[in-house]
Amino acid sequence: MAKKKRISDKGAMSDINVTPMVDVMLVMLIIFMVITPMLSKGVSVDLAMTTNPVALANADKEDAVLVAVTRDGRVYLGSTQITPADLPGKVKDLLTGRLDKTCYVKSDSRARYEKVVEVVDNLRAAGVDNIGLLTDLDAKAKAKADAAGGAVN
Repeated sequence: MAKKKRISDKGAMSDINVTPMVDVMLVMLIIFMVITPMLSKGVSVDLAMTTNPVALANADKEDAVLVAVTRDGRVYLGSTQITPADLPGKVKDLLTGRLDKTCYVKSDSRARYEKVVEVVDNLRAAGVDNIGLLTDLDAKAKAKADAAGGAVN
């Protein structure tokens, strides 16, 4: 029979105990799995591509009013689906008491133009001062800018 080594016999135990590390990693994995879906703001759409987009940094803010139009014509205020007719009342409530009355519209590149115009009209009816239309940088323009040495975001 083999004897077990005691700590007091030869000093510190040299075996690595990985159980606490695995426990911590699994807890972190669960936390990231729960938090990641909450990080995306609003609805995901394929934005229209442009060669000279203007960076609208305020669109990424936590309190930005973001309206999305999907390919099939559905309208979302944040991540809540809404009818375009209900948009003015909801947006008025969100903008009450704000100095900056700017809303951002992100539309799928294949959405019907009629739906986007309807959303913009309803935002104007809500008293929105500025409307920002969100776009992406065209892949060809990005490759051209990278080749010229200027990185464009």
